[in-house]
Amino acid sequence: MLKLILTGLWVCIVTLGAVWFSISRATAPAEHADATPKVETELLKGESISIPMIADGAVQGYFIGRVSFIVDKVKIKDSKMPMTELMTDELFTLLVGSPVVDLKNPAGFSLANFKSKIKDDLNARFGGDVVSDVLVEQLDYLSKADIRVNSDAQKPVRKGVQITPGEALPEKAPAGH
Repeated sequence: MLKLILTGLWVCIVTLGAVWFSISRATAPAEHADATPKVETELLKGESISIPMIADGAVQGYFIGRVSFIVDKVKIKDSKMPMTELMTDELFTLLVGSPVVDLKNPAGFSLANFKSKIKDDLNARFGGDVVSDVLVEQLDYLSKADIRVNSDAQKPVRKGVQITPGEALPEKAPAGH
């Protein structure tokens, strides 16, 4: 009987020693120095807008566009500013206030520079990296002559100049219950 108790005690001591040794030697996975925390983003759909192109003191035509934004969810909730209105104002400022698009040379238009300029200006206005990406769904230009021809039913319809092809927006995942 004594042998059985001593054998049981020996097995318990060896098991506890093995567990203690394996726990003391185990290490947590190393943190990667280049690992950055994942930022939660949200898609803010822009409004369809028409922006007048003014040159030589008169309206020469209209930009028709829709631009959406991917923003940081946390930072956007902290902001008390009306997001849609600020983004629409930025588009007006960019397209009317500065000559970004040369209508005589639409092929010289750089979509990457246009999107970067919108993103940088909005982030400067918000005081941080709120906007992470700009999505141009539509950006067309209709001159006054195009509008007049299109409004006259007897003449053939003329299409506007497409400044850039639009981008497809990511679909929102359906809300599950």
